[in-house]
Amino acid sequence: METLNETMVAYFIIKGISDSPKLQVPIFLLVLVIYLITCCSNMAILLLVSLDHHLHTPMYFFLCNLSVIDIFSSTTTLHKIIFTFVTGDRTISYVTCIIQMYLFGCFVCDELLFLTAMSYDRYVAICNPLRYTVVMSRPVCSLLATVCWVLGFLEIMPLILVLLGFTCYRSNVINHFFCDPIQVMNLTCSDTFIFEILLIVEVMLLMSVVPIILKCTSYVFIIVTILRIRSTAGRLKTFYTCSSHLTVVILLYTTLSYQYLRPPSKDNLDENKLFSLFNTAAIPILNPLIYSLKNNDVKVALRRQLRCFKTMKNCDE
Repeated sequence: METLNETMVAYFIIKGISDSPKLQVPIFLLVLVIYLITCCSNMAILLLVSLDHHLHTPMYFFLCNLSVIDIFSSTTTLHKIIFTFVTGDRTISYVTCIIQMYLFGCFVCDELLFLTAMSYDRYVAICNPLRYTVVMSRPVCSLLATVCWVLGFLEIMPLILVLLGFTCYRSNVINHFFCDPIQVMNLTCSDTFIFEILLIVEVMLLMSVVPIILKCTSYVFIIVTILRIRSTAGRLKTFYTCSSHLTVVILLYTTLSYQYLRPPSKDNLDENKLFSLFNTAAIPILNPLIYSLKNNDVKVALRRQLRCFKTMKNCDE
């Protein structure tokens, strides 16, 4: 570990997922494959929604925003692993580290906010279907998306401003595969009281409690409406329309809670890195897969576009 005698740093050293030389190639190949699948699958969702007018609905509008977030979020956190393997350079400048922490926090906030907006969309679609096109009009969806993006980029700003105020560090070695704010806080010799208070307010209240309450409220009304449906087939069909979104929400909050809400210790640091890898790599892959495999509209649209492509190809021949 590189000790800095409690001084300001010009750069950090990213330790990575593992120190074992034997694991470097498998980790690189795994991360590279995951990253490529993430980008390709999310871009496929974006392309499919843009080409098929049947998918020009509020639900898929929000899903496209979620795909954009997943692409940029994966790029923000995983690029250092790929870059380190290719160049051997584990260093990251102080400014770049701050930018990476800011973008990482922004995209996490944005994803949670867009999932909240999607839960409201499902609530309107199931509980008030006759007014769905009026309530979830294009201007309303655009306004919701704008609010989600803006709030996501503003919520994390106070934390970053406090981080910029840290004047000295005991070490510049970050035991992670990207600039995780918690790990950077643990390295500083500055007073972290304000940062910890802001972290509780931001993570526990604004990023977790409020979105969870809004999501739970939507799903309470959804469940009540579903239970009022007399036929079993009708109940199953209605529940199936929001099952994809519910699966993503449960999966994301479960992994985030296990990663960040446990008491910090050296014993679970490697586990935290694995859960961070799962959140930053696997979740962006699972989003398009869950929405495509569990959503009949996407599968029908995909078959429709493939038929159109084959028809156009036959005409050209």
